[in-house]
Amino acid sequence: MRRLLLVTAAASLAAVGVASSQDTTMSFFVTSVGSGKGADLGGLAGADGHCASLAEAAGITGKTWRAYLSTSDTDARDRIGNGPWFNAKGVKIADDVASLHSDANAITKQTALDEKGEVVNGRGDNPNRHDILTGSKPDGTKIADQTCGDWTLSGAEGAAMTGHHDRTGLDDSAAAQSWNSSHASRGGCSQEALRSTGGDGLFYCFAVN
Repeated sequence: MRRLLLVTAAASLAAVGVASSQDTTMSFFVTSVGSGKGADLGGLAGADGHCASLAEAAGITGKTWRAYLSTSDTDARDRIGNGPWFNAKGVKIADDVASLHSDANAITKQTALDEKGEVVNGRGDNPNRHDILTGSKPDGTKIADQTCGDWTLSGAEGAAMTGHHDRTGLDDSAAAQSWNSSHASRGGCSQEALRSTGGDGLFYCFAVN
């Protein structure tokens, strides 16, 4: 019995040690800037590279970054690893993919920070930058023809589904409050078109490791 108690105690301490050593360094952020070319991000590879460059400039190294973006043959939810994810202040955003795409996630204007740990302008700020490019449905799967040519278009053609990082819109509908699937861009995929509805070509970045 005494041996069993010792083994149980050791296992419990080990579990506590694992929990306390969890990496809470930044593994989620909203880009502080976009590509500057509207929704033309250079495809998924270009968007991933943008995430990595911003993270490294902010002092976060050793992580593999993926943009939360769907394309015609890829679902955003399948690109971002397993979680958990933390913002630049060490606040947990979600434990896993399922909780990220549920009401259990902690994405708000105060937590969806950029890579420098700064709040991103939302509805009511000037300028409003709360339209975040995703190309996705609420469950993180792709939406046909709403990815601006798989993130290669920057003109008057095409459209991109966007979410609201501040969970605020014109009304209290689920879409208006969705972080990843609120409405499509209007007037194309250019920087001007994205800005006209309250965006700036920003997107979410997640570390997969």
